[in-house]
Amino acid sequence: MAITDLKTIDEYISTFPKEIQGKLEKIRQTIHKAAPEAHEEIKWNRPAYSDEERILVMFAAFKHHIGFYVTPSTLQNFSDDLSEFKTGKGSIQFLFEQALPTDLIQKITEFRVWESKEKGVNWKS
Repeated sequence: MAITDLKTIDEYISTFPKEIQGKLEKIRQTIHKAAPEAHEEIKWNRPAYSDEERILVMFAAFKHHIGFYVTPSTLQNFSDDLSEFKTGKGSIQFLFEQALPTDLIQKITEFRVWESKEKGVNWKS
């Protein structure tokens, strides 16, 4: 099955080796804990979690890391916590050889839920 044919996050996770599947499932569980009412879906061939208005967070596995996708404002808000990670305009890289920072993933996801509600329907992210 090509990654572009994936319809569910279960299908997405199943395309990776077992050790990576465990990390992806741990991120998934952490997101569910932080945003239990978020809708789970595949967007741009990546697992995505949305509220009624917008995508809150997304993640994707690559050769050496898991990318975690948020907004630039989230990166600014957590800049001190993210100093040990490679970041981009709206992304964070978690290297496979490092332990997943689940507490940080939870805090970031909770912030995105708050940010989405605080900014309202007219805010674009």
